[in-house]
Amino acid sequence: MKEFLTMDDIQAKCEKLNEIYQIDDQKFFRIIEKWADTEMSAETKLINSYQELLQLVSDEIEEMEQAVSLHPTCQMGCAFCCYFPIVINEMEAKLMQQSLHYFSDERKQKLAHHLQAYYRKYQQDMDEISSFDQVENPNEFKLAFKSKQIPCVMLDTETNQCMAYEIRPTPCRTYMNYTDPKVCEENVMPKETVSFEFLYAEYMGALNEFLQYLYEEGDTGFIDYPNDIYREDLLINWMKDFDKELLKNS
Repeated sequence: MKEFLTMDDIQAKCEKLNEIYQIDDQKFFRIIEKWADTEMSAETKLINSYQELLQLVSDEIEEMEQAVSLHPTCQMGCAFCCYFPIVINEMEAKLMQQSLHYFSDERKQKLAHHLQAYYRKYQQDMDEISSFDQVENPNEFKLAFKSKQIPCVMLDTETNQCMAYEIRPTPCRTYMNYTDPKVCEENVMPKETVSFEFLYAEYMGALNEFLQYLYEEGDTGFIDYPNDIYREDLLINWMKDFDKELLKNS
């Protein structure tokens, strides 16, 4: 029988990580510097820097895991965390949507039909959950949302796989399990899981600086800067009606 790390084991490794590991924030800024120096449209620069920064968040987590010998027990087809509410700002939503336009026509059509079916099935649950105040009572809202078992709008519930995995938002990348996977199956809000959400500051700090640069250059592409940074909402709300955009451009 396989032995998994206990919660005490995980906490000890996280404490050690705080002692020995330091994030090199220049890695994030080197990405935007690279794209800023290219002769491309603002849209292309934004999409490429956004995708590379997302990947860097994942890479940074892997380096931290290696530093203290943490091994995630999350597996392909395990999607319990895909039932948490995902909140992103409008800039991230626009970057994600524009990135989806670069998917193959077949993949876009599949996603569009998935979105149509998703909102037909879950709209009533979404309306009911909207009565909870996610700003004043985030934990209560998260518990109510998770209890409703509303899947992420990007989750294919037949395969339990993300339909936009390579551009999944930072909350999806930074939530990890290092103990028995059953804790996610048996608990609505498992306390044993770990979040590397602090990496959001590095990722968003670099994106914000890039938008400042583009703003000074007079072209922020499809982003309304700085307003888009300050408007936040659930991913399921940002993606509503996006199926029409996908079908129009496929």
